[in-house]
Amino acid sequence: MELGFLSVVPPLVTIALALIFKNVFVALLVGVFLANMILAGGAFFAGLNNTFYSIVKVFASNGNTIVLMSIFLIGAVLYLIERSGGIAGFIDIMVNKRGIIKSKKASQFFTWLLGCIVFTSGSLSCMVTGSVARPLNDSMKVSHEKASFLVHSTSTPVCVLLPLSGWLGSMSGYLVSGGVPKDQAITVLFQSIPFNFYCIIAVAFALFSCFLPIDFGMMKKAEERVDSTGELDDPASAGGDSSREATMVAANANPNAWNMVTPMAVMIIGILGVLLVTGKGDPTKGAGLQSLLWGCMLSAGSICLMCLVQRVFTLEKLTGEFIKGMASMLSIVLVLTLAFAMGPLVKQLDTGNYLSHIFMNFLSPGLLPALVFVMAMLLSFATGTSMGTMAIMGLIAIPMAIQMGVSVPLTAGAMFGGAIFGDHSSPISDTTIMSCATTGCNIMDHVKTQMPYALCFAAASVILYLVFGMVM
Repeated sequence: MELGFLSVVPPLVTIALALIFKNVFVALLVGVFLANMILAGGAFFAGLNNTFYSIVKVFASNGNTIVLMSIFLIGAVLYLIERSGGIAGFIDIMVNKRGIIKSKKASQFFTWLLGCIVFTSGSLSCMVTGSVARPLNDSMKVSHEKASFLVHSTSTPVCVLLPLSGWLGSMSGYLVSGGVPKDQAITVLFQSIPFNFYCIIAVAFALFSCFLPIDFGMMKKAEERVDSTGELDDPASAGGDSSREATMVAANANPNAWNMVTPMAVMIIGILGVLLVTGKGDPTKGAGLQSLLWGCMLSAGSICLMCLVQRVFTLEKLTGEFIKGMASMLSIVLVLTLAFAMGPLVKQLDTGNYLSHIFMNFLSPGLLPALVFVMAMLLSFATGTSMGTMAIMGLIAIPMAIQMGVSVPLTAGAMFGGAIFGDHSSPISDTTIMSCATTGCNIMDHVKTQMPYALCFAAASVILYLVFGMVM
């Protein structure tokens, strides 16, 4: 069925609504409805009925269901880690060892390293890294602007470069929704990591800035201010929120770092172990979704067992806490469910083929990765969500790459990197707000000092995508 321009209406409306209302869930829901109505010949009620069944059909796929289950389990694990004193114990140990930090450079490097270690969740990374490193950075006179930059640059960028947690399921799911076969999604995801230039540059620059005098612009002025006056915040601003959220530890729990380290280690070992077994020694050929599910289940089992053995919760109370943790991931699961629902609809509309024919008339396939990166940048900055941007762009960018014969890993790297740009620089991003809350930095001070860096990282990434797009 030749639909012409109508085939691009649902994706375009989805993007427009996401930009206008900054609500990816509503944007995707409207997009799914429009796609179904167009496929139904414009019949409103038929489109509405098919919209419901499109969502129901998502769960007919074992792969989709595994991804959604894994994300729910991740939420439960992270919640129980916090409730059982895992984060509090980890913070206590690291703060008690602050005597080994004797210089400003060492304090900054400690912040960077801790942010890289806590790579399972962007929000968790911001919370743990900012909370643990703040007393060290304050004592060593690291400006709050620089501290928030280090915390933020090692949160979601590292999560995407080391997707061995819920990010693995989500990112591979977005590739599947765009047309990558389920049994190849994990492999393509890992192949895309070297092409995620934005995240690589951001993490590397943050490391170098700990030791070398390479700060520039507003960040350099902030560092000069603290060196000359000792003021951690800009006097012209209101300053950051000096109060930090207390860790929500259960009444019967004691701070215990093992409650954080053990389930995270079990998850990583479980994922890698199943990949090795199912791949017969080659993890890149292993059953990615199966490994993800096993890793999450083993991790959830380990933290539940620890909570019971330590008598943090009774079995009945533990069940309720587990469900609360799963509920914390509901918004992400809903967005991903709608992305899964829209994926087959975009294929039926033949959107990728239509767009590829249009762009091929005036756009060289080599320019596609750079274009995808810029589009993802704009969308993620406007909405403040990396996950939502990946969900939308995966439906557009991946089919076009397949149709135009462009490297899918390269395009995926551009899509993921552009999505992180907004998470890294948008004032409405949750990690932006959390980075400032835990480091004590004023939000707009953080945005003003980090934005020049983010734009430079993005400009360098565009150049690299243009080069790689031409040679690959």
